[in-house]
Amino acid sequence: MMQQVKVWDVPTRLFHWALVVLFGAMWLCAEQGGDWLQYHIYCGVALASLLVFRLIWGVVGSQTARFSSFVHGPRTIVRYLKGELPEREAPGHNPLGGWMVVVMLLALGTQVLTGLFAADVDSYLYDGPLAKHIDSGLAESATGAHKLLFNGLLGLVALHLTAIVLYRLVKKQNLVGPMLTGYKKIAGEQPRLHFAHGALALAALLLSAGGLYFALLR
Repeated sequence: MMQQVKVWDVPTRLFHWALVVLFGAMWLCAEQGGDWLQYHIYCGVALASLLVFRLIWGVVGSQTARFSSFVHGPRTIVRYLKGELPEREAPGHNPLGGWMVVVMLLALGTQVLTGLFAADVDSYLYDGPLAKHIDSGLAESATGAHKLLFNGLLGLVALHLTAIVLYRLVKKQNLVGPMLTGYKKIAGEQPRLHFAHGALALAALLLSAGGLYFALLR
């Protein structure tokens, strides 16, 4: 029997969609160039804050948000591919999706890091917040890496969207709905999940955003 089960908490869902919005905004600002690069930097620092928050939430947050609940080894992945892994054992991200999250976070983290040290090679008016701490040649190299890595990120986004479509068409699973509502239909024995208090998420966000503000923009 299928039952609606809450699998995603509000902080995790807000993180996901805020990440989507910021990624799109950064892309738009970079394409516009000129004075828009200032907003590109602001969005980059905001995205960095979100990533730090997600790392914290992945350790102290709700059960399905913790890395320990969705980063699995080869044996569990094989069980999943064979259809032998009950959904109650992986109510949030499945083993493949879990590793996709890790790869995306690492790619975004690398992209943000190179952006912090990048130089505005056209006007040098909108260098990354940390570019002043390194040699100009190294800053320009960081700029090249920043632009190159973005193409890789677009590839990961395309892979992610393709997986969503395939799960919908082939496995008849809606991955977008649960990330909007927090609830997912699960058959059989229902998992008992732990959800962290929202105040803990707010504290983690303030810590990450405040720390990066004082480190980068003050």
